[in-house]
Amino acid sequence: MALGRRGGREGSMWVAASSLPRSPGHPFYERLNRVLDEAGFDRFVEDRCAALYVAGQGRPSIPPGTYFRMLLVGYFEGIDSQRGIAWRCSDSLALRDFLGLSLEDRVPDHSSLTVIRQRLPLELHEEVFVFVLKVIGEKGLLRGKTLGVDATTLEANAAMKSIVRRDSGESWQQYIRRLAEEEGADDPDDDDARRMDRRRDKRVSNKDWESKSDPDGRITKLKDGRTRLAYKAEHVIDLETEAIVSATIYPADLRDGSTLFESLSQSQENVVRAGLDAFAAEAIADKGYHKAEALAECTEWGIRTYIPERRDHETRRWTDKPNGWREAFHANRRRIRGRRGRALQRLRSERVERSFAHVCRSGNQRRTWLRGRENVQKRYLLTAAARNLGLLMLHLFGVGSPRSLQGLRAAAFFIASVLSSLVRLYDDVGGLVMTVARAFSLHGIHRHIQWRNLETATSSTVS
Repeated sequence: MALGRRGGREGSMWVAASSLPRSPGHPFYERLNRVLDEAGFDRFVEDRCAALYVAGQGRPSIPPGTYFRMLLVGYFEGIDSQRGIAWRCSDSLALRDFLGLSLEDRVPDHSSLTVIRQRLPLELHEEVFVFVLKVIGEKGLLRGKTLGVDATTLEANAAMKSIVRRDSGESWQQYIRRLAEEEGADDPDDDDARRMDRRRDKRVSNKDWESKSDPDGRITKLKDGRTRLAYKAEHVIDLETEAIVSATIYPADLRDGSTLFESLSQSQENVVRAGLDAFAAEAIADKGYHKAEALAECTEWGIRTYIPERRDHETRRWTDKPNGWREAFHANRRRIRGRRGRALQRLRSERVERSFAHVCRSGNQRRTWLRGRENVQKRYLLTAAARNLGLLMLHLFGVGSPRSLQGLRAAAFFIASVLSSLVRLYDDVGGLVMTVARAFSLHGIHRHIQWRNLETATSSTVS
């Protein structure tokens, strides 16, 4: 056989379709496509999008199912930008099969994704999120009664250098130069302004400053301590199943207590639209959500709150507060000090934080490349829907992401070695079977016992 050399062959003008490379497909995406097809996902989104296009005019558009699947790929592959999603889908034959594209079809580029996102309204993205909730609800992965709430910050696609004064429109350099002139500097240059700026006490307020490139971004401190323009993403989690019931984007300068009831209302609406006859009975959050007004609103709608108080040692005065605020405050205090309240707080800190780890770290959504709250909300909703689909895949097939299969060969070798060692230890087959079953079901038994302990906990503090 002769040695083949790279680039030594001339390209042919025609290639037979039977000679084109075929992909065996990725087992995760094949099964995910099967789940979506059984639920009628493509027919659902095409019916919802039909009114947004003109029938019988122009060339056919990109199928809506392809657009939404590409956003799902962004979560499962950990890609944050649309350019990266388009490149990954065009580079992979398995992802082409997942999108329903042949080798002759062109993968939509990032600009096409932008055009489709601008055409499709936010309400349609919310319907897709609810559709996924309905699918996982039919598989028993949605309860909607005990909800955990928490929020995190998302870095906006705008730099602090782009902020301007709201009153005068001055940039930061123009502003500090004017301050230097007011202090008596004669025609200060940029170096003089910087030296003066380093000496003074700087505080940048959202009341005085805004970003020209992204007006919806707000100046805030991120989780790593940096001060940047950002948004606030708030999750409402079904604590029993870990499904994301609501994922809402707010301005980053809104306090947690002011958005609690709105997020709970949105989650209840999503549960009802998903066809589940359940009402939120309990809301668990951290001390940042402790606000008397929010507690009273939840109590008025029959929601029991488990929110710890801040340790500010303030003397509260109730004479100037509406009726019901004091009762809701003290009822929440009794519940949070009880056995069930402490157990629910531990569960919230575990499962709600895990949802942020999946969406923001594994799904790479900590930094957004879109501008405007509505655009960020559209992308984030589809990322949260993809995370719910990952829970469904984990429940049905034991694998929640395509990257979970990367270590399958090593895991199979490890399991085989463990079984061979157990065979030497046990003479009877019954002992071997019991030991293996105990080893593989330990995690599931732990989670089941953890939730059953909550259900059997004393409810004397419930009011």
